[in-house]
Amino acid sequence: MYLPSVISQHFIRFSTFSLLLISFAACNEPQTRPGPSGFADVSFSEKLRNVLPVPDSVCVKPGAGLTHEDIKVVYAADDYQPVWVRDNYSPARYASRFIDELEDTRWDGAPSYIYDLDSIRALHMRLDTNKHNNVADAIRFDTALTGRYLAAAKFLLFGEIFPRRADSLWYLPNDSVWKAPAMLAHSEGGYPSLGDFRSQWPTYRLLRKTYRRYYELSQDSSYLNAVFNMQPGQKDSILMASMYYITDKELPGTDFALYDSLPVVKSRILAYQFLHSLYPSGRMDSTTMASMGTPPHTHMLRLRANMERLRWMKRVPEDTLLFVNVPLMELFLHAGEKVIMHKRVVVGKPSRQTPSLMAAMTNIVINPPWGVPPTILKKDVLPGIQKSGGEYLAKKGLRVYDFKGKPVNASTINARNYRRYQYRQAPGSSNALGCVKFNMPNKWDIYLHDTPHREDFGRRNRALSSGCVRVHRPMEMAHLILSGFEGRSQFTPGRLDTLAGTHRTKSESLKRRIPVYISYITAFEDTTGINIRFAGDVYHRDEKLMNLLPVVL
Repeated sequence: MYLPSVISQHFIRFSTFSLLLISFAACNEPQTRPGPSGFADVSFSEKLRNVLPVPDSVCVKPGAGLTHEDIKVVYAADDYQPVWVRDNYSPARYASRFIDELEDTRWDGAPSYIYDLDSIRALHMRLDTNKHNNVADAIRFDTALTGRYLAAAKFLLFGEIFPRRADSLWYLPNDSVWKAPAMLAHSEGGYPSLGDFRSQWPTYRLLRKTYRRYYELSQDSSYLNAVFNMQPGQKDSILMASMYYITDKELPGTDFALYDSLPVVKSRILAYQFLHSLYPSGRMDSTTMASMGTPPHTHMLRLRANMERLRWMKRVPEDTLLFVNVPLMELFLHAGEKVIMHKRVVVGKPSRQTPSLMAAMTNIVINPPWGVPPTILKKDVLPGIQKSGGEYLAKKGLRVYDFKGKPVNASTINARNYRRYQYRQAPGSSNALGCVKFNMPNKWDIYLHDTPHREDFGRRNRALSSGCVRVHRPMEMAHLILSGFEGRSQFTPGRLDTLAGTHRTKSESLKRRIPVYISYITAFEDTTGINIRFAGDVYHRDEKLMNLLPVVL
C-alpha cells in the first residue's frame, strides 16, 4: 500500500507537479489584476506571472518546491508565453501527440498521476473545438502539460525513489543530467520526445514490452481460463497455458539446456522452468503449476521494480561492456547489443552480498597472488586461527608478513595479535583466485576471478563467495579479451594454459578498458534477447523495493 511514511524525498519532488496542478485549478483565479472585461481579458503572459508564484497558504502547496522552480524556468525563458497552446488558445498540433506519449508511460510503470489524463483530454477537446476559449482554461491546460512533461522526464531519467533507500549496497552511477526544463523552453515548434529520457538498455525495452503483455494477459479471459483450468496430465491443456508465456517460435536461448530433440510438451515445460528459474524437471510438477498460476499483477510488480533499477543506472550503455547479473548468477559480455560470451558465475553468499557497482577492467593477471581482505580475515581466518593456530594457516597455504613485508613465523599468530600482520597466498592451483584475475580497481575491492572450487559452477544456487565474482572457465574470457579485443594473437588458449602452468605472476594491462557492471536485476533477458527470465531473489531485495514504489492504476 502507498503510505506517506515510505515516500522518498525524490518522489515527493515528482508529486510536486500533481499538487501544483491542483493548486492551479482550485485557487488561482485572477484576483490581483482583473481587466475591464474580467478574467478573459487578462493576457496569458500577465496572468501566468500571477499564477506561477507559490500558491496561497490556503491552497495545497508543492512538497519540495524543486519542480515548481522547474516550471518557472520553462516559462520565464520565453517571457511566460504558452508552450502547448497557440492562436485563440487552441492546442498546438503536437500537444495531442504528447498526451499520447504521456499515456504510454504507463508501460514504464509510471506513477498514476503522470498518465491518468482523463481531465486533460477533456480540456484538450474543449479548447480544440471551441472558437472562443478563455485564458483560464489555456493556463490550466498549458501548465498541466508542462508539469507532467517535467514529471515524466524526471521519472524516466532517475526513477521514483533514491536507490539506497531500497538497496543499501547499490553503488551503480546514474550520469543523467537534469536539462528537461531548458530543453522544453528552447524547443521551437514542438518538444523533445519523452523517449529522449528513457533508458536505452535493451533490457529496459524488453521489460517494458513484457510489462504491457502481462497487463494484457490480466484482461484476457481466455488466458485466465487456460491457466487456471490446466490439468497436470493433459498435454493440450499444458501446451495452451505455456503458449501464453512463450509466444515466439524459438524457445529461449541458453547455454545450459537443449530443447530441439525433446517432445514438444516437455520442451515447453523446460522452457517455462528455465524462464522462471525453476528446477528443470521437464514435468508439470506442483512448483511449476503454482508458478503458472501466479496472477499477472504479481509479475508486473517485479517487472516494474526492475525497470526502476535500470533507471538508477546510466541511461545509455557503452557499446562494449561486461554485465554480471547477481541474482541470475551469470555473466554476459556484450559487443553492441549482441551477447558474445555468456558464463555462469559464483556470487556473494547472502551473509556477504555482492554489491551493485560499475568499474573499468584495467588488467588481467595470470597466476595472481592473493592477499586476505579484512572481511575474510575476520570471519574466516580468525576462527581458523582460534581453532588450530598455525596449522590452519599452513593448511590454507597462507604466509604471514608484517607491514614491512618481513616474513613472520605462523606459530606465533593467535587471536590477540592476528591484526598486526598481512596474510598472503602464493600463486598456484590452491590459490583462492585460481589461475586468473580480472582486475577492476574499486573501493569495495570486488573483482572477477577463477577459483579452485570449480565444482560450484554445477550448482543451481551459486551464491557462495565472500563477495567477489568467480567466473566459470575464465581462461576462455581471458583469451577473448586479450586476443579478440586487444589483438594480441600470441595469447592463444594453449599459450595461456602454459603461462598458468608456470605459477609465475604475469599481468597484462588492457589498452581498451572494459566497463564492468555488477547489478541486481531479477527480471532479465535470455541470450536471444526475446524472452524475460525471472531470477530468484537471492538477497530478498524485491519486496522492499516493491513496497516503496507507489501504487499505479
